[in-house]
Amino acid sequence: MTELLTTINSLWQDIIAHPGTSLAIIGNLILIESLLSVDNAAVLATMVMDLPENQRDRALKYGIWGAYFFRGVAMIFASALIAIWWLKPIGGLYLLYLVYSWYKDKQKEGGEEEKVNKEGNWLYRVTVGSIGHFWATVCLVELMDMAFSIDNVFAAVAFTPNIILVCIGVFIGILAMRFIAQWFVGLMQKYNFLETAAFVVIAILGVKLALSLYEHFYPETAFSKFLGSHAADIGISVLTAAVFFVPILTSTFFNFPMKTKPVAHK
Repeated sequence: MTELLTTINSLWQDIIAHPGTSLAIIGNLILIESLLSVDNAAVLATMVMDLPENQRDRALKYGIWGAYFFRGVAMIFASALIAIWWLKPIGGLYLLYLVYSWYKDKQKEGGEEEKVNKEGNWLYRVTVGSIGHFWATVCLVELMDMAFSIDNVFAAVAFTPNIILVCIGVFIGILAMRFIAQWFVGLMQKYNFLETAAFVVIAILGVKLALSLYEHFYPETAFSKFLGSHAADIGISVLTAAVFFVPILTSTFFNFPMKTKPVAHK
């Protein structure tokens, strides 16, 4: 117990000693939570579209509460992710896999929107006969919430090993998720290139986590010391924010990248 209190006190002292870095990390954690929530919300909305209209909002509300619950449980995994060194590079590779999977889907001929095949999911098939179409869909939504929570934990821990900062950032992100996600949906509809920017951010975080493998085996090198420094934390925070917001500024003032996709001439 004494050791735990000492650790918590040390983490708080680190936050107090570096307020600028801490605020930048918290801001980026909220940003990442919101970016991932937009993608998550799009998938969940697709999953409930085959329900009667009067049941869709109810299913999504259950999904929101499930997201809150699983994000909370995921914080326990965040503690483990920070404590167990080899989980970090695995998490980094997983984030990079998400980016690769997104890129591969974007390259599919025709660019058709991917639909969720509920009938092909084992949980839906097992539950639909006993609890009905609506509750089987809710169960599937909750399963997706659990998977999305793991994504968010890997992304959050890439920013900082300070579990207090991770919890503060993700908790605020959870509270703001419903409102910020709506704003991001509008923003991403206006600036269609922001989907790419979001996955570039996830790729940066994946690389940072994957580099912890080098940091573990070669801790005395200058590069490893830099990776573990506050300068690296704030640098990643500034870079990820720039990847997302700089294109918005250049698009607003110079129309590059263009806000809307050009219409192909036949």
